[in-house]
Amino acid sequence: MALLKIESLRSLRDLVGSEVGLSDWFTITEDRISQFAEATEDRQWIHLDRERAQHESLYRTTIAHGFLTLSLISFFMKQAIQIQSGVRMAVNYGLNRVRFPAPVRVDSRIRGRFTLQSAKDLGDAVEAVFFVSVECEGSDKPYCVAEWIVRYYH
Repeated sequence: MALLKIESLRSLRDLVGSEVGLSDWFTITEDRISQFAEATEDRQWIHLDRERAQHESLYRTTIAHGFLTLSLISFFMKQAIQIQSGVRMAVNYGLNRVRFPAPVRVDSRIRGRFTLQSAKDLGDAVEAVFFVSVECEGSDKPYCVAEWIVRYYH
C-alpha cells in the first residue's frame, strides 16, 4: 500500500472505519535489539544471547523486546499516512489494549497496518484512535496489536 496522502483533518474524519495505511517492511536486526536493550536497560538473555536462546528458548533464537516492536509504530505511521494541511503538531497521546501475541525473532521483517477507529474534535485538536497491527512477513499471527491515540493539533 502506498503512502496515503490525506488532504486535511476534516478529510481524516471521512476515513473512520477504514484501513488507512500499511507501512513498508522493516528488518529487526540483532544490532537494533542490542541498541534497544542498552537504551532501556533491559538486557534479558532472550534478547541478547543468541547461543543460549538456541538451546533454552522456545523460539530457538533471540527475540525483539515487545516494547521495541511497539515503539516502531510512529515510524510505520510516517510511511503509511500523511495529513497534508491543517496540522501544526501531532502528539502521541497514549495506548489502549496493547498485546504482544507472538515474538519477533531476530532478522524478521515486520510492518505496521493501520485502521482508523475514530476521530473526534477536541476544539484545538482532533483525537484519532487507530487500531495498529504489527505483522511479520510469512506469518498470519500479529506480533503487536494496540489501539493508538494520536492528537493532531491545528
